[in-house]
Amino acid sequence: MIKTKIESFWIIGISVRTTNKNEQFAKDIPALWNTFMSEGVMHKIPNKLNDTIYGVYTDYESDHTEGYTTIIGYKVKNLDIIPEGMSSVQIKESTYIRFTAKGDLNKNVIYNKWKDIWKLDLNRAYTTDFEVYGEEAVNPTDAEVDIFVAIN
Repeated sequence: MIKTKIESFWIIGISVRTTNKNEQFAKDIPALWNTFMSEGVMHKIPNKLNDTIYGVYTDYESDHTEGYTTIIGYKVKNLDIIPEGMSSVQIKESTYIRFTAKGDLNKNVIYNKWKDIWKLDLNRAYTTDFEVYGEEAVNPTDAEVDIFVAIN
């Protein structure tokens, strides 16, 4: 758990509105990842800055127990072109706490880390939180994914 300041940047990707109620997210988010990978979304996003994939959580109704939007996409240079069916989100400049999930992505390592985060008293901002799937996440059975949680 490391506190860090993040400068503002933009993400373009595909999105879904979901909730943690009745574990709806456990259906919606894997389906979104499946669409992202199977439909080649990564090749349709213009002005990508690199090949790091971001999983963003934003538009919270109140906190993690209510509705929110998940976007899977890439950091981009600008929003000049947003392809049809895609969304954009600004990761606003803020202070974040960074957590790292390590292990097999197919064995709920990300979800388990979020369960730990939800139990902490972090004074969360509930603006934008995000996961970073960089080079350390290429091997899904031995991955490292950073999770950034915005705080007040």
